Amino acid sequence: MDPKVVAGTLCAIDGRVVLLRRGVEPAMGKWVFPGGYVDRGESVREAAIRETQEESNLLVRLSSLLDVYSYPQSPNVIVVYTAEVVAGELQARDESLEAGTFEPSRIPWDELAFPSTTDALKDYVRFYLPQKSF
Repeated sequence: MDPKVVAGTLCAIDGRVVLLRRGVEPAMGKWVFPGGYVDRGESVREAAIRETQEESNLLVRLSSLLDVYSYPQSPNVIVVYTAEVVAGELQARDESLEAGTFEPSRIPWDELAFPSTTDALKDYVRFYLPQKSF
């Protein structure tokens, strides 16, 4: 019954945000940033890096903590880091149907999976990307 911790990353390639189309429920077919559950014995930072590589084929270096998101209707606490891509070629992998990059003005806001996806993306675009239209 305790909350579950989710770790994720927001990163950009050439100023375009990396997003993945979910291949699993809940919210199958909707867009998210790379992330997933923290395993027992794993640090939140390690989980964010691992999940990003498993889902997107990108190796990232964490830059800073973007924020922690939680909602009364959800059992998850979502820890989101900003990250820099250091290796790999973007592709849809584990639990992802499609991978893509989006200019801030082209983010599919109506097709995002979770409130945390929307909130974290708004924060990321506002604070980390030069274009601010969404």
